[in-house]
Amino acid sequence: MKHSLPVIISGLLLGVFGVLGATLVGLSHQVTAERIVENERRTLLEQLHRLVPPAEIDNDILTDTIEIAAPEALGVARTRVYRGRMAGEPVAAVFSPIVTQGYNGAIRLIVAIRTDGSLLGVRVLAHRETPGLGDKIEIERSNWVLGFDGKSLDNPTESGWRVRRDGGEFDQFTGATITPRAVVRGVQRSLEYFASNHAALFAIEGAAAETSDE
Repeated sequence: MKHSLPVIISGLLLGVFGVLGATLVGLSHQVTAERIVENERRTLLEQLHRLVPPAEIDNDILTDTIEIAAPEALGVARTRVYRGRMAGEPVAAVFSPIVTQGYNGAIRLIVAIRTDGSLLGVRVLAHRETPGLGDKIEIERSNWVLGFDGKSLDNPTESGWRVRRDGGEFDQFTGATITPRAVVRGVQRSLEYFASNHAALFAIEGAAAETSDE
């Protein structure tokens, strides 16, 4: 009995420390997860505000959203659209299409469109294009993507929505035509989708939208 008491005490202490350790790990994971979510939220808001200036909207663009199903136009089964408003009136919609025709796979974009159908801007969120060639679609690598600013379906004309090698108005990169060609087409498709669905996009109040792919 004398020998078993220390063993029991040791077991109890180990159990207590085990519970405390698990609790601390759980709390640490929860805090870390919350920080990750908050950091992602802040990063997304910064990206949205780079394209849709805060001075032009007065709503919370992060929460004024709808989910849409437009795989043919936007390259993904379902995607979220962020909507900017001023005094309740629509200002811009921000899409996140995925272009699947990149040289090394999918290219994820963010495309901001004014209610008049003109582009506020385009940015590349993720890609796997060749470093030094295809990665020039990144704003950090070159100003190529700024060439979309102010463009619309009518500016340039339909034939102009191609890279110069294909007879269009957008530059390609030396040694890398597939990547800019894919991005140009992805942006054009986003504009076409917006032109066909802009009224429905702003009319639906935070619900899942089954808008047209045509």
